[in-house]
Formats: sequence, structure tokens, C-alpha cells
Amino acid sequence: MPPDQRQRIAIYPGSFDPITNGHIDIVQRALLMFDKVVVAIANNVRKAPLFTVEERKQHILTALNAADARRVEVDAFEGLLVEYVEKRGANIVVRGLRALADFEYEFQLAHMNRRLGKGIDTIFLMTSEKDFYVSSSLVKEVAQFGGKVTGLVPPMVEKALYERLRGNHEDRVAGHEDAAVAHTGRQRQGQQAEGAGGRRHRVRRR
Repeated sequence: MPPDQRQRIAIYPGSFDPITNGHIDIVQRALLMFDKVVVAIANNVRKAPLFTVEERKQHILTALNAADARRVEVDAFEGLLVEYVEKRGANIVVRGLRALADFEYEFQLAHMNRRLGKGIDTIFLMTSEKDFYVSSSLVKEVAQFGGKVTGLVPPMVEKALYERLRGNHEDRVAGHEDAAVAHTGRQRQGQQAEGAGGRRHRVRRR
């Protein structure tokens, strides 16, 4: 196929734990420039994400409208981003910028990716005015303390977020209760041992 007829593919990497409306906005705007956008979930085994990779894939696909979903692929990768980009036959990485603080880190990352992967460029898209303060970590923190995240994440993600955080909270409470029971049991055993020792001591004194 002639170069000018090849599909223009962009890779949009991130953890997406969970995906926010800001992420969706970046995907939709990237589709205006590229034929296909691959949303690449970074699977970092050293981190403990709230949602599994499969759950995040489903959240992303459900959040997209039917027209966009036909031109979006959701995938996962481990290791260096440049290796994944080259494997997919792409040379463009899309990243969203929320504020000036993001730029310094992303600037360094873009240059390193370009150095490691020959010909790989990064396109930065500024987040929309309504989403510039939204991040996955902030959304999780607000939801964890019972705050409303309606309008910040897709509806099904909001529902899944509260369900998962409630489950984690119940697990922690159960863990504390089990620990308390175990502690009480150890105390009783200790008291019984002390009592037995005292009795043996009194017997010897007689």
C-alpha cells in the first residue's frame, strides 16, 4: 500500500485506573487527526491498581460511543513504551497535558522516547477547560472519602468505583476485626500461661 494510503495510527498510553472523562476527550480529539487510536494500558506489575486490566478495557470500550469505538483499539503492554509503539507499526504517541507541571515530565519522557525509538514523536493535547484538574488518582481519592465524582468519569466507571472502594473498605474492616479477635485470643492465652506459671510457682514454694 502506498505510504500516503497507510492507516495513520496513534498510541495513547496510560494507566487509566480508572479512565476519566478527560481521557475520553483526548481519545475523541485524537480521532480527528488519526485513522485509528490504540489506547494502551500500561500494566505495571509493581503497582497494585484498583481495577484489573480487563476491567479497565471494558470501562474504556463502554465509555466510547459506537462511531468512535470502531476506530479505537484497547490493548495492554508491559515494558518500554517505544518497543510497544514499534511493535504496533506506529510512530506517534498522544499524551494529554493538564497543567504546566505535567509538561516538564512529559517533555523529558517525549525526548527519551524519541532517543530510544527512532522516529517516534509525541503529540500533546491540552485537556479541555472542564477537565484540566481531573486525574485518576484524584478521582479515586475523592470517591474513597464519599465525595461525588459524577461528571468526572463515565457513569459505569462511577458505579464500579464506589462498588470496588466499598468492597475494599469492608475487607479492611473485616481484617481489623480478625486482627482484634486474634489479639484478644493471644491475650487470653498469655493470661492463662501467666496463671499456670503462678500456680506452679506457688506449688514449688510449698
